[in-house]
This record gives sequence, C-alpha cells and structure tokens, in this order.
Amino acid sequence: MTRPLAVGLDGSPASLAAADWGAREALRRDVPLRLVHAWEWQPLTYAPLAGADEPRLWSERVPREAAAELRERYPDLEITTDHLTGAPPEVLCDVARESELLALGSARLGRLAGFFVGSVAMSTVAHVERPVVLVRARTTAVDEHVSATDGRPLPAMPYRPVVLGLDLDRPCGDVIRFAFETASLRAAPLRVIHGWNPPAFIAYGLGAEPGPPTDTADQKADALRTALRRWREKYPGIDVIEQSVVGQPAHHLVDAGADAGLVVIGRRTNRLSAGPARIGHTAHAVMHHCPAPVAVIPHD
Repeated sequence: MTRPLAVGLDGSPASLAAADWGAREALRRDVPLRLVHAWEWQPLTYAPLAGADEPRLWSERVPREAAAELRERYPDLEITTDHLTGAPPEVLCDVARESELLALGSARLGRLAGFFVGSVAMSTVAHVERPVVLVRARTTAVDEHVSATDGRPLPAMPYRPVVLGLDLDRPCGDVIRFAFETASLRAAPLRVIHGWNPPAFIAYGLGAEPGPPTDTADQKADALRTALRRWREKYPGIDVIEQSVVGQPAHHLVDAGADAGLVVIGRRTNRLSAGPARIGHTAHAVMHHCPAPVAVIPHD
C-alpha cells in the first residue's frame, strides 16, 4: 500500500504554504496527498455570537477548501481530506505513522526573532517517528528553484541544493538516505555539512604536543568522505558537495538555508530512555531560524 504525504492544516497562511509544498512533493514522490485538520472540542465559557457550531463548521471547511484550491493547481494529484477529532499533536502523530512524511507550517516572526514553531508542531516533532517537514509561511514553488541574478524567478531553472547536516559521531543511514533520495527526486545538488569544534587543548594551546589544527581538519574531512562513500556509489548521478567546517553545526546550517531548497537534519528518538521526548539543541535552533523548509528525520 502506498503511503500518502500528509499535511496538518489549521487554516493559517503557514499551514496553507505547507499544503502547497506537500502537493509538489507528493507529485515528485508519486504518492497521494492527505490533508488533515484536527478538531479538539473546547467547553465554551460564553455564548458565541455566531452559534455554538460555528467553530466546528469552520474547522470542517479548512481541509475541504484547501483541497479545492490544490486540485485546481495540481489536477493530476490525488488528494484526500480528513477532519479528525482529538488533541492535534496526538492526531498528527497517528497520521504520520501511516504517511510517507508529514508537513506542517511554521510562521516567521522577523529577521532577528527567527521563526515561530508552535507548540503543536514542536510536540509533534518531538514524538513522531516519521519524517516531518516544517514549511515557512509564504514559501512558494519559485523558492525551490535557482533565480536569475536580477531577482526574476525562473521556475524552469534547476532546483536549489538540498542541505544535509551530518553528525559524524553518530551518522544515521535513515537521515542520509532521506537527503540523497530527496536530492535525486529534484535532480538537485546535495550539500553535506559537518560542523565541529577543535578540542579545548588545541583551541587554548594546552597539552604537550597537541599537533596542528590542520591534522584534525584533515581527519574530519576524511571521515566525512568515508561516511558518504557508499551513498555516492548508490546515487551516482547526484552532485555531492562535502563541507567539514569549524563551528556550531546549527549556525552553518541556518546560513546554508538561505540558498537551499530543503535542509535535512536528524533527531534522536531515545526510545530506550525513560525520560520525556526531546529535541536536540541543533535541531531546535535550525527549526526556529532556518529560512528554508526543514526536514527532521527521527532515528535511534
């Protein structure tokens, strides 16, 4: 059975942008699109002017109206809609289990503040076991492609690169595979970034003979090449750019997001831990500040 690509809708501009992104990605992956709105009943503390049923009726229209617009825009795409009852994070986690991936919207607050990833999206990302893509409000098809130097959009131009943030201490095949497959679907370059910091004894000149920092840089670059070797062989048509850079990974990934079509990062699920689900600091920073859509891939 083919898994659909699911989109969580709440009627906001960001979620509508996520639906449009999801439609394009579903076409690239040749899968159906499923639009889902989660309705959670809340007791009223006052009598609404429009009637007690109006919020529920509005919530039922959200996926239906979005689907109507997308069918006009993408007539070859199979689209289904669902109006489900329950707490949105729980509903979306259930939906994600049955999906190829789940797309959600996130709103931009401003250049300095970054983006607002709401409590529903944060809770979903922290608990879901399938890939989740966060899409910014006002993201369009044009943003996926390279533009002319004078700023004119050229949708026929090649796709912008897919950027992968890779942790060499715990490289995960699921995360790498997702990035390579996504780049392959777009015929886009894949830019792999590994950010690292020199040991303290190198940074501060301590220790007997720590060796030159260039030795460490060469070792990191070699480790990155080794980690990607079999994936390059599996996807020989992809132009892979490897970057082993000094500094916090999140900073480099956010900067790379300015010219990327998608940024891919991993999130450890810690299934064996008894503690609460959490999002690592690198994933958290990228989710909140990266200007491109961000794919968060859970892994052990």
